[in-house]
Amino acid sequence: TKYSAVTFIPKSLFEQFRRVANIYFLVVACLSYTPIAPFRGATAVGPLVLVLLVTMVKEAIEDWRRKQQDIEVNNRKTKVFQDGAFRHTKWTKLRVGDVVKVEKDEFFPADLVLLSSSYDDAICYVETMNLDGETNLKLKQSLDVTSRLQDDDSFRGFGAVIRCEDPNANLYSFVGNIEIEEQQQQYPLSPQQLLLRDSKLRNTEYVYGVVVFTGHDTKVMQNATSAPSKRSKIEKKMDGAIYVLMSILVLISVIGSVVFGLATKHDLVDGRMKRWYLRPDNPDNIYDPNNPAVSAALHFFTAMILYGYFIPISLYVSIELVKLLQALFINSDIHMYHEESDTPAHARTSNLNEELGQVYTILTDKTGTLTCNSMEFIKCSIAGTAYGRGITEVEKAMAKRNGSPVISDFELGVEDFHQSEGRSAIKGFNFRDERVMDGNWVHQQHSGVIEMFFRLLAICHTCIPEVDEVTGKISYEAESPDEAAFVVAAHELGFTFYQRTQAGVYLHELDPSSGEQVDRFYKVLHVLEFSSARRRMSVIVKDEEGKTFIFSKGADSIMYERLSNSESTYSEATQKHINDYADAGLRTLVLAYRQLEEIEYAKFERKFTAAKNSVSADRDELIDEAADLIERDLILLGATAVEDKLQKGVPDCIDKLAKAGIKIWVLTGDKMETAINIGYACSLLRQGMKQITITLDTPDIIALEKGGDKGAINKASKVSVVQQINEGKKLINASGNESFALIIDGKSLTYALKDDTKAAFLDLAIACGSVICCRSSPKQKALVSSNFTSELIVFFHPRK
Repeated sequence: TKYSAVTFIPKSLFEQFRRVANIYFLVVACLSYTPIAPFRGATAVGPLVLVLLVTMVKEAIEDWRRKQQDIEVNNRKTKVFQDGAFRHTKWTKLRVGDVVKVEKDEFFPADLVLLSSSYDDAICYVETMNLDGETNLKLKQSLDVTSRLQDDDSFRGFGAVIRCEDPNANLYSFVGNIEIEEQQQQYPLSPQQLLLRDSKLRNTEYVYGVVVFTGHDTKVMQNATSAPSKRSKIEKKMDGAIYVLMSILVLISVIGSVVFGLATKHDLVDGRMKRWYLRPDNPDNIYDPNNPAVSAALHFFTAMILYGYFIPISLYVSIELVKLLQALFINSDIHMYHEESDTPAHARTSNLNEELGQVYTILTDKTGTLTCNSMEFIKCSIAGTAYGRGITEVEKAMAKRNGSPVISDFELGVEDFHQSEGRSAIKGFNFRDERVMDGNWVHQQHSGVIEMFFRLLAICHTCIPEVDEVTGKISYEAESPDEAAFVVAAHELGFTFYQRTQAGVYLHELDPSSGEQVDRFYKVLHVLEFSSARRRMSVIVKDEEGKTFIFSKGADSIMYERLSNSESTYSEATQKHINDYADAGLRTLVLAYRQLEEIEYAKFERKFTAAKNSVSADRDELIDEAADLIERDLILLGATAVEDKLQKGVPDCIDKLAKAGIKIWVLTGDKMETAINIGYACSLLRQGMKQITITLDTPDIIALEKGGDKGAINKASKVSVVQQINEGKKLINASGNESFALIIDGKSLTYALKDDTKAAFLDLAIACGSVICCRSSPKQKALVSSNFTSELIVFFHPRK
């Protein structure tokens, strides 16, 4: 049985050795005050006591604070079902199989499988800030078979068996099934039912869950590593110098004691002592010609004390005091105070103060770091027609760079349109187009396509609506700002999602024939969730007439491969609009659907259910394979475009960093054109800066990709990337003091990070003033940061 105790993790061995050395000096200094003859009179080293005490007390306080945090966590209490009732129990006493009741705003004490919640449809909201830094609430929902367990008494006599994967570090996967004793039937479990330790229950009164992993078997502890040693370069060099000086001190003392012992051994001649002035007749003296070995050993300690000034141990305390004062100045710096959130600067550690002045490269993500991570629905393309009259910050920067007055004039027109509409600002919605707003879309040529487009926005998501009982206003809790923006846009355009249950979703829809709002219910059959590998999400629903549809949304590069060649007549026009939106710095998704035949759906359901019930290692591959069968021959509806605005002051901040000689790397999943335009908007790319572009979108590589020979493609791609890297290095070496920017796409980055090419790629990147890695996958971002953290400072959202 695994317990939930979290053991105290000590500091590194290197720091432990340093602490032992400090203790030694403390002992030696104390001995200088003892009546022992060898150390009497060596009181000059006494001030070392204060020096060493200060250093050791500081380290002891830091260690004790960490230990106190562990004790506090282990002694937290939660309600566990015992002897027919829920009783408060410490986290350390939890065992696998315990049924736990967690209440609102409490942390989950272990990894739990959600059984039910205070909501009728057994949903709950979870904050995972401690795990991934995301502030958006995650939606979790239990299986329908356990959702009936609504109160404490319902667990009397309840029994089930859970079979699941072994403990692992993957936060976003969970493979298992549950078998209820009464029914003798297995039901598949997924990450949707897993509540991870250290996440917090939000907006839900209570949930019931069963413990599956505890203590070091929990996923958060599987991801835990030893606390890093936060020690600056100066301190490391100083430690090295101290150890060298310490070795020299020991060597000098050993040589002196050996010579003293030999001299003492030969000091007695014919019963007379040569060095009579050493007073051998004094019983407390270390000089004893009859016992030279003891005299030599005692002389060693005397020499260590007398030569102790050879080691500047007080330098440690001087530096610690300086760092402490620097931390106080940082905490009280008014220029580092954020007034909007009432947040001052806070130096959590003073160990790395001097490193701040030595940063010369910053590695950063885009979303949530350069941008606000607050999405606004601003434009869309439906049936080959572009809608939306908004102007993005990137378009403004492009117009300013090109000196074009066209956008500025148009922008004034948009402002007049806003004022004439008299609308108040709506979070997540910045769309303006009279052709589709206020129900005018029913008069458009492709009104049927527009209707299905808005319906898809209102159905294909995992959002949860919350209705204010007083005002009747609907707000949405979403896993990502993108989803929230889509649902808000559908609401503003006549398709209001207002309720979700275990069975499906309820909408208020605008009926084109009557012009009235009607209520419709869509039974949700399956949700094919979004992942970084799939890059798409699908929902299979059945409407009130019994028709089954699959609604899909995803990246254009993925979705276009799955479109029907015969029924997607406006794919070229939509692709042009997507490219235009990308140039404007917008995030785009392609929307498509199709109606499913009963036989086709039944075949898919059998295969998909079998894959979800599997507990084998290839469960995810089986699920993806089943989903791939149904996400085919889709009918294109159009594309969405949302804007993630730059954070306030980002261009000025980057410009000042550049003037200070600090280089910036940006890793983003955007297209190359989008990344370049955003680079100009945030001053990452500046006028007069030459661009070195490394890409595999060349005619030769494209021709090889059409041929399908993977071996030839890989070989040619690597040769092309190496050649472009070498050409870039030659260009930089041949230039004078010109500034360069390196832009590389995701496919090229794959080959640039190979073991035999990454050194050359790093040399090129370091020589450039700015680096943009576009179309980067999460794995590539991790590879870049792990390979180059010895040279770079990593600055990723959300752990800023």
